[in-house]
Amino acid sequence: MPSLYLHLFLLIPVLVGHVFADDRTAKTYIVRVDSESKPSVFPTHFHWYTAEFTEPTAILHVYDTVFHGFSAVLTPFQAASVLKHPSVLAAFEDRRRELHTTRSPQFLGLRNQRGLWSESDYGSDVIIGIFDTGIWPERRSFSDLNLGPVPKRWRGVCEVGVKFSSKNCNRKIVGARFFSKGHEAASGFGGIVGGINDTVEFKSPRDADGHGTHTASTAAGRHAFKSSMEGYASGIAKGVAPKARLAVYKVCWRSAGCFDSDILAAFDAAVNDGVDVISISIGGGEGISSPYYLDPIAIGAYGAVSRGVFVSSSAGNDGPNGMSVTNLAPWLTTVGAGTIDRNFPADVILSDGRKFSGVSLYSGEPLNGKMYPLIYPGKSGILSASLCMENSLDPNLVKGKIVICDRGSSPRVAKGLVVKKAGGVGMILANGASNGEGLVGDAHLIPACAVGSNEGDEIKAYLSSNPKATATINFQGTVIGIKPAPVVASFSARGPNGLNPEILKPDLIAPGVNILAAWTEAIGPTGLDSDTRKSEFNILSGTSMACPHVSGAAALLKSAHPDWSPAAIRSAMMTTANLLDNSFNPMLDESSKKPANPYDFGSGHLNLDLAMDPGLVYDLTNNDYVNFLCAIEYGPKTIQVITRSPVNCPARKPLSENFNYPSIAALFPSGSDGVSSKTFYRMVTNVGGSNDVYTVKVDPPKGVEVSVKPEKLVFSESSRRLGYYVTVTIDSKNLVLDDSGAVFGSISWVDGKHVVRSPIVVTQIDPL
Repeated sequence: MPSLYLHLFLLIPVLVGHVFADDRTAKTYIVRVDSESKPSVFPTHFHWYTAEFTEPTAILHVYDTVFHGFSAVLTPFQAASVLKHPSVLAAFEDRRRELHTTRSPQFLGLRNQRGLWSESDYGSDVIIGIFDTGIWPERRSFSDLNLGPVPKRWRGVCEVGVKFSSKNCNRKIVGARFFSKGHEAASGFGGIVGGINDTVEFKSPRDADGHGTHTASTAAGRHAFKSSMEGYASGIAKGVAPKARLAVYKVCWRSAGCFDSDILAAFDAAVNDGVDVISISIGGGEGISSPYYLDPIAIGAYGAVSRGVFVSSSAGNDGPNGMSVTNLAPWLTTVGAGTIDRNFPADVILSDGRKFSGVSLYSGEPLNGKMYPLIYPGKSGILSASLCMENSLDPNLVKGKIVICDRGSSPRVAKGLVVKKAGGVGMILANGASNGEGLVGDAHLIPACAVGSNEGDEIKAYLSSNPKATATINFQGTVIGIKPAPVVASFSARGPNGLNPEILKPDLIAPGVNILAAWTEAIGPTGLDSDTRKSEFNILSGTSMACPHVSGAAALLKSAHPDWSPAAIRSAMMTTANLLDNSFNPMLDESSKKPANPYDFGSGHLNLDLAMDPGLVYDLTNNDYVNFLCAIEYGPKTIQVITRSPVNCPARKPLSENFNYPSIAALFPSGSDGVSSKTFYRMVTNVGGSNDVYTVKVDPPKGVEVSVKPEKLVFSESSRRLGYYVTVTIDSKNLVLDDSGAVFGSISWVDGKHVVRSPIVVTQIDPL
């Protein structure tokens, strides 16, 4: 496997000198300032910044809650000059981020009038901050009917703007803000053409994209009867925490994505406003994740978590590639995506009678069994034609035919529009080898069906040997009770953690495939400008959809257990997560059809029926996070960029192995001979009964010896926190790693009622 130490090397704290290239173009920079060094002569930090660092017109945001400093439009020369100021700890370029784009509550184990929904009163009075593209407030999912008053601790505002007034907030949507200065600044100096386009965007919290409305209602949508997307997934739509309150922070724009400076400003505002949970379905997409001190999502999230706010983030959609997971900070809860037991099957039927299974959300006039000629433009050898890119299809060849299009390079639904414009009657969308057999439904504008890589190859082979081949597509609507489920979605980003492989990421998976939730009125369900359909709900897939499931779950757990820390809430979800599907077999990986492993699903699939009463939790304090940063060799000034407050690392360097995480990753150097051991210390807090006795159960990775001391934990009223040691021993001559480059096992603490499970990952890494 690739050298993990190569990625660890990126953490050596050299404060961003590389951003100041020989480029004379002005850019937005985020500047981290030691707030305690402000001279008393200045009444505010803004006065100080504008007197000593830059002129007032250059400053976009001033940060003073989760982060101390400002963002400003500067030339590289000006930024380099700012960095020389003794009070400046760091400065880094603003970056653009991307969004990680009815039945799922039941699939998570939630039931009306009992269990966690009942115990938490459906999340009543917990406030979830949604960092996304805004909200379409008129949807039924955001009704405040029968909700109590807005919690008195709420300090936020309802920011007015284009087509958004104070009346758009209510007892459900308790606050709404929008952050556009970073985006507009990038437009102003040529980073993005056009700025905020008034014809496709609202300069307000109103959602022109749909993504934010979808994630908000997934987390906390009210019950909406007779809901569906064009007839698909009909039933009662509801979020995970239906009575939780929503605070909307629009940081992403349909025309240009999301900018770090705006995201950091939203973190600052949300924590100051009084949110309990933050849901952020946004990530990098640059391959290698930035170290934490250069990552405003990690920095902002630390400021939130250190104040007791739970932060849920999406893992990314670059699976099934290894080391593709993003949002890696150990204080974030990183969520991958799995399927649920509902699907939208469609079949491709060839003229020889063979039937190939796929999926589709097409809701227009069906083909009614009529056979049409098949064509594969890729036969010409022109890549753009095989991908059905804009203007790549010859109408003379395509008209009246079903077109086979390869997936990739352009949106799936856009390919269908290209086929339609060229006169095609239908489309078969074939996965490439990188997508494997993973399928997601799309609300196509023409009769279309997505098929897996193998099916696509067979259909192309049939056409190649039968040039006059015909086909039709049969749409089956909604099917419930699909087995097996959950399955790890092929697109869901995978471990190992590219920054700190001793922290297993993702943490867990949640429903993220074909999720029904509320949608904007501003655009049709495909998101294409030419789609004039209006739909109250839409069906989307991505780790973006999985993240708000965990955010809603955190709201329920916070409501049921208001004294739990963010780490305790994450621990409860992780140690009770499911490893089996609804066929009672080990969860599968959709891309390979083989059993999945913790690099794919972390600790497992969210199971809220068990998370309410986990028995034991692995808790963490701010000091634990600081010690971890010291352990990975961050210096005090670098750590202060993240923590705001000055820190001193202990004289004796902490061990990252002893970071109290609910999973264990044992890293051994590759190429070594003989027997090697590593010992890990963990401490658990009893949140169940007062006099419980837990016994350890070990499932060691293949070829690995695991011992635990003590083997029994005896709790009492006076001893609610107890520690234990885990020793992992390998004989490198006999250790055989699997295709992922690791072997996997677990330890569980069992008391007859609870099973508190932690995965164990053992791998070998290349030394420096």
